[in-house]
Amino acid sequence: MLAEIKGLNEECGVFAIWGHKDAAQITYYGLHSLQHRGQEGAGIVVTDGEKLSIHKGLGLVNEVFDSSKFTELYGKAAIGHVRYATAGGGGLVNCQPLLFQSQTDGLSIAHNGNLVNANALKHQLESQGSIFQSTSDTEVVAHLIKRSVYPRLEDKFKNALSMIKGAYAFAVMTENKLMVALDPNGLRPLSLGRLGDAYVVASETCAFDIVGATFEREVKPGELIVIDDNGITSEMFARSTSRAICSMEYIYFARPDSNVDEINVHTARKSLGKQLAIESPIEADVVTGVPDSSISAAIGYAEQTGIPYELGMIKNRYVGRTFIQPSQELREQGVKMKLSPVRGVVEGKRVVMIDDSIVRGTTSRRIVKMLREAGATEVHVRISSPPITNPCFYGIDTSTTEELIASNHSIEEMREMMGADTLAFLSIEGLTQGIGRPDEDANCGQCLACFTGQYPTEIYPDTLHPHDKS
Repeated sequence: MLAEIKGLNEECGVFAIWGHKDAAQITYYGLHSLQHRGQEGAGIVVTDGEKLSIHKGLGLVNEVFDSSKFTELYGKAAIGHVRYATAGGGGLVNCQPLLFQSQTDGLSIAHNGNLVNANALKHQLESQGSIFQSTSDTEVVAHLIKRSVYPRLEDKFKNALSMIKGAYAFAVMTENKLMVALDPNGLRPLSLGRLGDAYVVASETCAFDIVGATFEREVKPGELIVIDDNGITSEMFARSTSRAICSMEYIYFARPDSNVDEINVHTARKSLGKQLAIESPIEADVVTGVPDSSISAAIGYAEQTGIPYELGMIKNRYVGRTFIQPSQELREQGVKMKLSPVRGVVEGKRVVMIDDSIVRGTTSRRIVKMLREAGATEVHVRISSPPITNPCFYGIDTSTTEELIASNHSIEEMREMMGADTLAFLSIEGLTQGIGRPDEDANCGQCLACFTGQYPTEIYPDTLHPHDKS
């Protein structure tokens, strides 16, 4: 479903390129392909080998950039970022990449994820004299790099990485070097590609397809990659790594045409729909999915059950973003503007409505009501993920159990609240089996914290919302 109407948002997307004469323009197209990962702000920093230049702003990529901006963004390498504000909040000052200038050189940083010990590190740095220009947790890393006593930049960065905890995919660039790092748990996706002689890095492989690059490999958990005019080098900055990639990448966040850790997202979602059909079948006349991220699961559910799949809901792509609405009532009206039922498909029919997840439940209730108003005789809701009962601290804006409907209500209570005839979720076992990752451990190398409450990293007390502190 649309992130802005659903209340489930990922922090951002990162793109970087080294060794291309049109680096800024390539990055622009790369960010376009990652627009689904953040719609609040965008930015690009380029280097010509001597200085760093930046342009960033609030809004969508094509709102922030026009052709005139690229005359100011000449260079052989660039990093770019699209942002949805979670840690630190919004505003232009928190738009990335962040750019820092010193007497000796410049440093720019783009970050996807969330640092769970950022507040503790910030307090420590401020007590030592640091002054922060933004409220973003990403700025902490810049201060750690600059304060490091190591002479080489790579060692300064490694030293900073040894002190931070949480989820991060970093692209860090100076005038003559690009550094890329993924956290030891690999909570966020990050891939390496080639475009001719240039190296490309992106949060999702769909960005490679858009710019014409070829996929080389995934960035490994705990890996630091350094790219400059002499080529590429790689080393592990964290020896104890255990993959725990965010399950929501497969369920909801990533584009269907992306491969996340070498698993195609559309194929995984279709398999989740089939698993859901095996676990929770129902007699019905038509299966439909909430556009866009639930379509693949709906197709899988329909194939498994033999119930016809139909386009029962249409998304209006020309309506403004509803997350800016100031009240819940207006946000719900935004849902009605974004999605419209197809009366000719659902009228007089028993409908299975497939959705990928339920966060607060308000959108699901609105959609069930719309389907009934369009003439559906029955509405059976099937969710292609387990109930989200625990907050995420790694870059998704569900920071309290208080806002999660499944954390405070039984499945039957949720069914009554949304007005569905039946409601069923996919099991955790069905989730891991459906995604099909190698059976490395009980979690199949996935983070399941929002379903189980078992977090792959330590969660610091000042990260918790007061409601969730014990």
